[in-house]
Amino acid sequence: MRREPETFRLGAHTLVLRNAEEADAGQLIEYLKNTTAETRFLVREPEEITATAEEECRFISSMNESEHALMLLAFLDGELAGNCSFTGMPQKRYRHRATVGIALCRKFTGLGIGTVMMETLIQAARNQGLEQLELEVIADNAPAIGLYKKLGFEVCGTLPNNMKYKDGTYADALWMRKKL
Repeated sequence: MRREPETFRLGAHTLVLRNAEEADAGQLIEYLKNTTAETRFLVREPEEITATAEEECRFISSMNESEHALMLLAFLDGELAGNCSFTGMPQKRYRHRATVGIALCRKFTGLGIGTVMMETLIQAARNQGLEQLELEVIADNAPAIGLYKKLGFEVCGTLPNNMKYKDGTYADALWMRKKL
């Protein structure tokens, strides 16, 4: 779905949240490669980011045209800092729910960007008539868990060995939800 861009002040910085556009495809692919290389908390390995610019353009278009999904990019002082999204389900029995995802480049963490992105998603979800947001977070990602709890998400369960890393180690995941 589309929405109007929003501008926020974070101290001396300007944060803009807006829909991704097809012109962002190349930059978004590089951002995804960089963020997956920076952290073990995201689902994919850097080498799994294989989309072409054309494929990314199609994905961006599908998100912008969807009735059940919203994807926003976060630009801090003009630099791509992060992205966030919610994706609902079209089935009647699940239309009240959506899954949330968020990621930030490491150098932009701790500035309040994640809070602004999540608050914006929560309000957009409410405006869409959603009743519940859900997410999965790696159990040792304390900063993310702290953010989600601060915003009213609660832990609903744990999935042991949710991720298996290249080195053979595993990470558990927490399932969290927020009633809207």
